[in-house]
Amino acid sequence: MKPKSFNQEPQNIIQSDSRNIYCFPTDVEDQNIEDVIVDSFGEEWEKFNQFSDHEINKIGNMYFDIIDDKIINSNTYGIDIGCGTGRWTKFLLDRIGFMEVVDPSKAIMAADKLLENKKNVRLSMASTDNLPFNDETFDFGMSIGVLHHIPNTEKALKHCVNKIKKGGYFYVYLYYNFESRGIVFKTLFYVVNTMRRMISRLPTRFKKWVCDAIALCVYMPIVLIGRFISFIGFKKIAKVLPLSMYQHCSFYIIRNDALDRFGTSLEQRFSKEEIRDMMIKAGLEQIVISESTPYWHAVGRKL
Repeated sequence: MKPKSFNQEPQNIIQSDSRNIYCFPTDVEDQNIEDVIVDSFGEEWEKFNQFSDHEINKIGNMYFDIIDDKIINSNTYGIDIGCGTGRWTKFLLDRIGFMEVVDPSKAIMAADKLLENKKNVRLSMASTDNLPFNDETFDFGMSIGVLHHIPNTEKALKHCVNKIKKGGYFYVYLYYNFESRGIVFKTLFYVVNTMRRMISRLPTRFKKWVCDAIALCVYMPIVLIGRFISFIGFKKIAKVLPLSMYQHCSFYIIRNDALDRFGTSLEQRFSKEEIRDMMIKAGLEQIVISESTPYWHAVGRKL
């Protein structure tokens, strides 16, 4: 499958060992993006850019439990918006016809390395405000763990869905707001969120050190307790513990997600119904929101 032509000329082309990387303006008028957030994620993915196939498959099976062959197959032309290291694209590449991989930060270089041997992919540096493709171009689109870090999430989601053909599908993962959790869990989140606001303002080097310490001294004890409870047969109890989704993850993934969680100054959270409402307003129907972690990941079909 051949990719479609861009709807604008690239501002610059970076030639890597594997391919050309096309760069488009991100400083557009009325931009729905904060440069400091983009730079922060670029730094994060520079640090965490090595994922084994085993790790990608294990976590990918959690994220894509609601994606079947009707949504993605060898005839599907897709786009990964805010790709980071490109690990989710890598998980899907054997199932999809062709994937456009887009990120506004220097994380696109990490994606280039992870996807270096893949041919059915093209990489571009661009933001949700200026995706270099005509509307109704793609059969499938996805944005995983990205749009809640954008000031106007609803607007960004609409821009993404505009690029999907009628009858195509869009998949999104947005942080949930703990609407189904009790007062203890919500109080814990309030404390953690206050910490995030302070830690995210630290200089880059100190921020990384602090997040590594949190991964080791906070995440890991809770995760190990959950693993032990599950091991002795109380799996249902283990699943409702904080950080339960990390009970099957490596320490590398936990360190990565600690930096992802505490290293960004802008984070929004939504209820299941708020996510459903945003997807409907963006023009999606037949919406399926997974009941499994991570909360909430959802897919809808464009009207």
